Amino acid sequence: MNLTRRNFVKLAGIAGLVGLTNAWSGCSDKTAGNKNIAEADKLPLEQKAKVYFTENIDAEHLIKIYQQINSNIVGKVGIKLHTGEPYAPNIIPAEMVKPFQEQIPNSKIIETNTLYDGARSTTKRHRKVLETNGWTFCPVDILDEEGDINLPVNKGFHLDEVAMGSHLTNYDSIVVLTHFKGHSMGGFGGSLKNIAIGFASGKEGKRQVHGITHNGEWIMGEKLMEYLADSGKAICDYFGKQIVYINVLHRLSVDCDCTGRGAAAPEMPDLGILASTDILAVDKASVDMIYNFGDERKNSLIERIESRSGLRQLSAMAEHEMGTLDYEIISID
Repeated sequence: MNLTRRNFVKLAGIAGLVGLTNAWSGCSDKTAGNKNIAEADKLPLEQKAKVYFTENIDAEHLIKIYQQINSNIVGKVGIKLHTGEPYAPNIIPAEMVKPFQEQIPNSKIIETNTLYDGARSTTKRHRKVLETNGWTFCPVDILDEEGDINLPVNKGFHLDEVAMGSHLTNYDSIVVLTHFKGHSMGGFGGSLKNIAIGFASGKEGKRQVHGITHNGEWIMGEKLMEYLADSGKAICDYFGKQIVYINVLHRLSVDCDCTGRGAAAPEMPDLGILASTDILAVDKASVDMIYNFGDERKNSLIERIESRSGLRQLSAMAEHEMGTLDYEIISID
């Protein structure tokens, strides 16, 4: 890929970047009943991460909540969301995303191809799925259509660099629009998973992030969560303040949208939309909303999270200083 001077300077400077706010105080088994989730220091209110919330899941409130966090979103904007396998039943509806995208100047949806051999494993196949699922109202940039580019990981747990879709460096700002749900390998799929796997190139980067060994084995458990944090850190460092995170807590299946038609039906009701400039705070707030839900309908999703060591995503991000665990919820309703 031919890098612009701006992109070259950004890439060259990442290794010296310090992460975002850190309020991690060590691992604890007090939060959400699992020792792998870090417990926040109790910060003064003015130092807490701001996480905005609406219980209304529609285009109007999606736009409204985005307007609380978009002050640094400038230039060419990529909207990263999971566009889903064919006929995936739980994805964020295209008709909800359309008016949202239309009010972000110079924006388009961005995606990457998959590592597994399926309907989105090549750009040609992927574009057919995009049409099937209704992603036809704006351009969709498949970031690894022309290969990949390495982003460095500053002091990673396991990775020194990650191969991302090469088109990523064409963007000035990123809006991470995530359908929050369970995941068969990650336990849950929030903003971290959306960027860590979602920006990694299909054939090279996703192999790195999944820690696939020479004999073909895929890493699982806590170690996989650390690989996710490494990849996510590379993205967060690259974009700095020009990346924001929105988690849509609807259709809370235990399965990812990559499962397609076979994804389990949700047992929990929809909870709302959370948004922040802090990736750790928004993912922790989303997990907390599930754990704090009032009845047993949360149990299957919690079992999915804990059986895959998913809470390690949060403590790994805290150790990487990618954000703060201590947050303030601000309702916009």
